[in-house]
Amino acid sequence: MDLRLDPLLAASYTSRAQIARVVTETWVREQLYCPACDNDSLEPTPTGTKVVDFSCDSCEEIFQLKSQRRPFGSKVTDAAFGPMVERITSSIAPSFLFLHYAADSWLVRDLLFVPRFFLSHSVIERRRALPAWARRAGWVGCNILLSSLPLDARIPVVRAGTPLPEETVRDAWRRFDFLRGDDPESRGWMADVLGCVRELRQETFRLSDVYAFELRLARLHPLNRNVRPKIRQQLQVLRDHGVLNFFGQGRYRVLLLPSLA
Repeated sequence: MDLRLDPLLAASYTSRAQIARVVTETWVREQLYCPACDNDSLEPTPTGTKVVDFSCDSCEEIFQLKSQRRPFGSKVTDAAFGPMVERITSSIAPSFLFLHYAADSWLVRDLLFVPRFFLSHSVIERRRALPAWARRAGWVGCNILLSSLPLDARIPVVRAGTPLPEETVRDAWRRFDFLRGDDPESRGWMADVLGCVRELRQETFRLSDVYAFELRLARLHPLNRNVRPKIRQQLQVLRDHGVLNFFGQGRYRVLLLPSLA
């Protein structure tokens, strides 16, 4: 994988945003592979396609690219709030590519995949509506809360200027592919409980340790009045898929660590 970007591709543009878009989209088309299958390339969608920037001709996975010159923080600005929520609800939201590049050297520094089966309402933050004097008065955008995703959902492809092995990236993607068929609420609960388990940073833990996150989970899922039974249910799902082992009396062992943490 060649991490060099070619700014000459955008020599006819003056807008910084347009330059970044042309240069990074070209790099993805020429250098990146599909993490969901064995296809060695991603194809750009036709000009004017909303939301989706790339797709895989083999498995039909779809992707949206977010690129910027500064490292990504805890949240990333996205588009309109309502349509994003609708796409998640309808399970048609794309997976995301978060690409950080060095503006001085035009090199890719960091690149993350976030599979769409990890996206839920819990990780979408509503922004304030634009004020009355704004050109798009009343428009409401959203943020993607990267920090609210479990480590397993943030799959690095390039880290600090070093590409990771393709098979390692694909293995990390496939580990939670079982979420693909779940509804958004189930995906959200599983991801949020998994995030709590990862936050414990312990090889073994007790059910009571996860109960300590009860208030947080209640805020994330305000329509659910039975948070503790839901926690137990999600721990069972993680056990059934080989992420955890239950060995009695409310005790669990982590079997599957984030492979790229």
